Amino acid sequence: MKILTVAIPNHHFFQWVNQLEGAGYEVYWFDITDSGPSSQKIPWVTQIKGWRLRYDFPLRSRVKKYFPKAYKYIQKLNENAVDIAFAKALKTINPDIIHCFEMQLSGLPIYSIVKDINVPLIYSSWGSDLYDYERLGMSNSEVNNFLGRVDFLVTDCNRDKEIARQNGFKGHFLGVFPGNGGLSIKEQSSIATSSRKNIIIKGYDDGVGQAVVVLKALELVPYDILKIFKILIYSADKIVEKYVNKATFFKNLEVRLYPRYRFVNNEELLKMMGESAIHIASSLSDGMPNALLEAMAMGAFPIQSNPGGATQEVITDGKNGFLIKNPLDTIEIAHHIEAALVNESLRTRAQKMNTTFIQDHYSRSTLQPKIIALYKEVYNKQLS
Repeated sequence: MKILTVAIPNHHFFQWVNQLEGAGYEVYWFDITDSGPSSQKIPWVTQIKGWRLRYDFPLRSRVKKYFPKAYKYIQKLNENAVDIAFAKALKTINPDIIHCFEMQLSGLPIYSIVKDINVPLIYSSWGSDLYDYERLGMSNSEVNNFLGRVDFLVTDCNRDKEIARQNGFKGHFLGVFPGNGGLSIKEQSSIATSSRKNIIIKGYDDGVGQAVVVLKALELVPYDILKIFKILIYSADKIVEKYVNKATFFKNLEVRLYPRYRFVNNEELLKMMGESAIHIASSLSDGMPNALLEAMAMGAFPIQSNPGGATQEVITDGKNGFLIKNPLDTIEIAHHIEAALVNESLRTRAQKMNTTFIQDHYSRSTLQPKIIALYKEVYNKQLS
């Protein structure tokens, strides 16, 4: 069986695809961005890259740097269109299945080609791709046309299955899977609740992520509660760094920032989560955040926004975490932070509940056989 995947170079995509290694499938990846050299994260996959430039002329990088306007004009003439490049790859490979990861970034650019061919199309919805498609710049007609062509759907939460049905999807639903295909956590965190001395925060603040609001909420929590904790902010946007550096409140606390575009090894991030009392992440739009699942697996008590009801699929408010009802409400978030930090017995119960839940429902070893079988199901349905 030949599977042609279409995606941006993305850590979650690489993790998903690597579950198919050794399953007997021929897997191809059409890099929709054509950025950079072949990825060493999926060396066993046939990677379709280098399709964008018609001619990689001498001194191209220098022209791009020193003569940007001229370079932009040249590239209009020198670049292949993505749909033409994909059509060529399609003809060469002749796949049994096409699997597209994300609609906006990977699906719509190839829609003009896939709409007229009789090859099963799987679409994996991640994050805000379906939930917030209008804000992302997709029109109703684009979404309806694309979903009407999709034969098989994978989502990272149940919410998006219903959204797809309401917007033209009439195909077969294959199930809910985390975007990366499952968590590969070698052993659950065994650090006792009383020994956890970190507060860890996701630092996205890009109009959707609301890390600065979380920081403002922290400033409302009594200092005597916070002073024993180290505050770790990972994937911190520039605005978050500037806020922390200017705020007098944080000068008396131990704060460590990990900038968004500076690579942090996933094992290092998991270790930080495994030493944290609470994990806070708040945004106006999202699917099922992989970071949330990882934090739960590592025993950090989750305080998480709940756009469209996605995260309530794994968090029962007040039992194994707190759901943020309004991501812009500093008072609400401050209340959740204080309530979690002062209630060690709640965090202890939640830690046991969450580590067991993630192991049972989101571990890679549990989900890998199901993902391998998923492609066989699609292939067999096409034959029948």
